[in-house]
Amino acid sequence: MNRLGLAGLTLLLGVAPAMAQEEHGGGPLSPEPGLMIWTVFIFLLLMVVLKKFAWPAILGAVEAREQALEAQIAEAERNRAESAALLVEHKKLVAEAKAQAHGVIVEARAVAEKERAVALERTKQEQEELLARARREIQAERDRAVADLRSEAVDLSLAAASKLIGTRLDSAADRKLVLDYLATLDGQH
Repeated sequence: MNRLGLAGLTLLLGVAPAMAQEEHGGGPLSPEPGLMIWTVFIFLLLMVVLKKFAWPAILGAVEAREQALEAQIAEAERNRAESAALLVEHKKLVAEAKAQAHGVIVEARAVAEKERAVALERTKQEQEELLARARREIQAERDRAVADLRSEAVDLSLAAASKLIGTRLDSAADRKLVLDYLATLDGQH
């Protein structure tokens, strides 16, 4: 039966007891055996119709809803587990990234310290080289100055001796004599 037919049958069955009540003229609280029989009959007929047509549909909808809810709960549980796994993985990746960043910082500091040490060593070597070159240059200048001074001293000594002697002393033998004497003076100091 379809729903329209079911509604019509219910209306018809409900009208019959009402008509029967009007014929007897009793009050609303007076017991009427015919009305009771019709009420019980309609109730049982309605139960049979509901059991045959409505209950399977209602139970099917309830079961479908129950299965849908169970599927949603299972899906929610899977999503929760997946989210928890992703959170653990995310935390692990963050920890790894922090460790890598710390390693990079430590390595960069070590490289910077090494570069600083290399630069200091290089600067120290350059400073020592400059100092050694300056000392060599000073020594060379001093040696040149001493040689120039000796040469002038020899020239002055020869000039003074030639004035004292009255002859010109400029031969190589005279120069050698004065240089040997100056060398003995250097050896004493």
